[in-house]
Amino acid sequence: MVPNTAKEIYILGVTRQGKAFRPSDWAERLAGVMSQFRPGGPQPGGHLRYSPWCIPTSIGKVKCVIVHSDLRDYEVMAWDFCINFALDNELQMSETRPEAPPPTAV
Repeated sequence: MVPNTAKEIYILGVTRQGKAFRPSDWAERLAGVMSQFRPGGPQPGGHLRYSPWCIPTSIGKVKCVIVHSDLRDYEVMAWDFCINFALDNELQMSETRPEAPPPTAV
């Protein structure tokens, strides 16, 4: 489980079995859903930008989402949604920037 002391959680697009997670745009989709959760609350046009608390990126060739603990402080249900997404899909998570394992072919 994710400790409450973590400042950031890296959700990697690699399953616990080492396979690449699909669809390939999963990170952008997850971050898009979280775009309304931001400092100052929802803002006009906020759906057009990612929240600074849930950012899609890549580490090497592996897609990932960085979820900041400020999201948990602002809206715990949004935090839980991200963490449960990772758990339900058996995605690897890390409290520190990981060295991404190379994904295996599907």
